[in-house]
Amino acid sequence: MLITHDTRCALDTVVDLVNTAPEDETAADALSDVPALADFIRKHEISDVGVLSEADLSGVREIRARFAAIFEAADARSAAGLINELVAAAGTTPRLTDHDGYDWHVHYFAPGASVADHLAADCGMALAFFVVAGEEERLRRCEAPDCRRAFVDLSRNRSRRYCDSRTCGNRLHVAAYRARRKEATG
Repeated sequence: MLITHDTRCALDTVVDLVNTAPEDETAADALSDVPALADFIRKHEISDVGVLSEADLSGVREIRARFAAIFEAADARSAAGLINELVAAAGTTPRLTDHDGYDWHVHYFAPGASVADHLAADCGMALAFFVVAGEEERLRRCEAPDCRRAFVDLSRNRSRRYCDSRTCGNRLHVAAYRARRKEATG
């Protein structure tokens, strides 16, 4: 599957957005306030965003939950339905643009759209490309028992199981190794 620069950026953005949600009631929300949202927007170089407000923060948190549901979808039909609702509500308006040193690419959000609609349109379309290509199973959650972070499996053979092999994957491999050693030594 060919993934364009824009699609890859949108995928990284949607994964990071979903992962800003608190994992349980005791964890902090990484999008706790408008400055945190501004940092997220700056980090992901999201263009055409005006002055952010509490309404923007609320809107982004709402679509974050809707994106999370896509990563939990049981099958392509469920994922497609969720994506269709998200993208339609954002009022997508595909248009070609070249800005900030990037060559021609497509923006799916309408000019002047809220940051939530902007994210819903661009990130929703990136996820739609995966469903269209029959690759929705690449939209995953970490299999580590104490981690449910979202990620997109871009491995060649669709074998990635953990959000980060250096943390979750390594931790589980070390634990399994220690359990085998303990069992072997009696």
